[in-house]
Amino acid sequence: MDFFQWSLKQHVRLVFTLCALGIVASTSAQLRSIKNDTFWQTVDGKPLYSQGGGIFQFKNPTSGKLSYYWYGVHYKEADKYKTDPSVTLPKSTFQAVTCYSSDNLVDWHFEGDVLDQEALSRERPTWVGRLGVAYIKELKLYAMFVQHGRHVLITTSASPTGPFSWYRQLDMTAMIGTSNTGDQTVFTDPDTGKSYLIYSYGRGRSKIYVSEIGVKNGQIGLLDCSEIYHGAGREGNCLFKYKGQYYMCASNLYGWDGSYPYYLVSDDIRGPYTPINNMLVMNGAAEDYAHISQTGFFVTVKGSLNESVIYCGDRWSDFAGNGLGYNVWCPLSFKDDQPWFNSVSSWKMDVHTGNWAVGIDNNYVKNGSFEADRRHIPSPVKPVQAQLSGWVSEVIKGNPIRVGEPNSPVLNYFNTSQDRKFVTGEKSLAITDNRDFIRRVYQKIASTDQVPLPDGYYVMSLKIKAGSQSEFNSLKMYAISEGTISRKGLNKLKGDWEEVQLRHIPIKNGQVEIGVEADGTAGAFCYIDDITLVRQ
Repeated sequence: MDFFQWSLKQHVRLVFTLCALGIVASTSAQLRSIKNDTFWQTVDGKPLYSQGGGIFQFKNPTSGKLSYYWYGVHYKEADKYKTDPSVTLPKSTFQAVTCYSSDNLVDWHFEGDVLDQEALSRERPTWVGRLGVAYIKELKLYAMFVQHGRHVLITTSASPTGPFSWYRQLDMTAMIGTSNTGDQTVFTDPDTGKSYLIYSYGRGRSKIYVSEIGVKNGQIGLLDCSEIYHGAGREGNCLFKYKGQYYMCASNLYGWDGSYPYYLVSDDIRGPYTPINNMLVMNGAAEDYAHISQTGFFVTVKGSLNESVIYCGDRWSDFAGNGLGYNVWCPLSFKDDQPWFNSVSSWKMDVHTGNWAVGIDNNYVKNGSFEADRRHIPSPVKPVQAQLSGWVSEVIKGNPIRVGEPNSPVLNYFNTSQDRKFVTGEKSLAITDNRDFIRRVYQKIASTDQVPLPDGYYVMSLKIKAGSQSEFNSLKMYAISEGTISRKGLNKLKGDWEEVQLRHIPIKNGQVEIGVEADGTAGAFCYIDDITLVRQ
């Protein structure tokens, strides 16, 4: 019996067992697919535009049942980039705050533009974004808190589906010393029902604050202010609650680019948070900068079987050119009180049970489009690093890879607009040197508790381009699992981007190494992008 037959036999046995237990029918119908690295759509096939916002549960005005409402900004550039992702747009232009509703966090219905340019016409700021909505029980109003130029703007509506209208502006100077917030989100505690503004200091973003939202002197505003962090600058400030503990999260100050997700933990929303003033990088996120995204907000799902937390990141690809799609959702898992980021491209969620599972079409490669790194690598400036995120470039012969070394090979290539008509994003892998070289670029992939790499056959795919003057003695893609090596030659190139596949890769015991081996003469070069590894 060969490996494929054995794997298939085990799969059939598992299916029969599950059917006998009544598991397949009861769970598969409820698990609904979430796919990253693509532009999302509503249930009727229209583009879903929502950046820098949040998801909240409110009663549906018609049915009276709790529904999820997703608010975020629709920037004009989002339409352009979706149509032509080969061009990165230079600025953001506010068009509207959108609202979508769902009962399962997957199927979204467009409720409308709930805050538009006309509603903000009394003052036209340079920036509108970073928002959330809280229900003000005393006044029976929904209050949206949104960054608005140099202030925080509150708009209100009698319905969660809007429209929202201008209520008042907040000058934050008396509270924190700057008129504006650095970044902000709204968090509603699922146990108490209280809502809070989570935000950073307006300049340098070296402080993070929590303020309860409520009514004071008859007006909606902020009731208090607690400083919970003072340290390195952090933005993308947001918070979630899991099993009674509060997790304060944030990102680096990397502009539109992806970042590590950082966190602190506390038993009280106002702190103290630990480690004090020393945010930790979330496990599992370092290899691809949180699946090439920035902390946006979180959704906690309390199901009948499990409590799960969804990381909802912003991918500002319209302004960073760092891939496809504007929203990156990945499930978290926990070891004690430590969150673990599960970087998956495809997964399934059941909001009723709280269970989730990896999709059968998941791409197991991290940073396969090489968009995590915002600069040429090696980079002597923030972040200082010698290797591409998630990858190892091993020099067997040739110039060593060193930060600040003039002859060091540059490991990534910045794609032109023409390149981006065929490959994803602004960056790709570069394999070249100014002297004869032998190099191996690889990534090791292994099962984790939450993201298993099942035994079976897989397909590795990549896109490659080599110059017409390139001379490689050998150029191959490869995969190694439990001593079994699969290879495919890449020498016969035409000079344009080509997609190449290595099929029938047998993976055993939940581990594999994939990569490219290159033996080239001085000046030889190739660019590689969009590396994937999926089940066959």
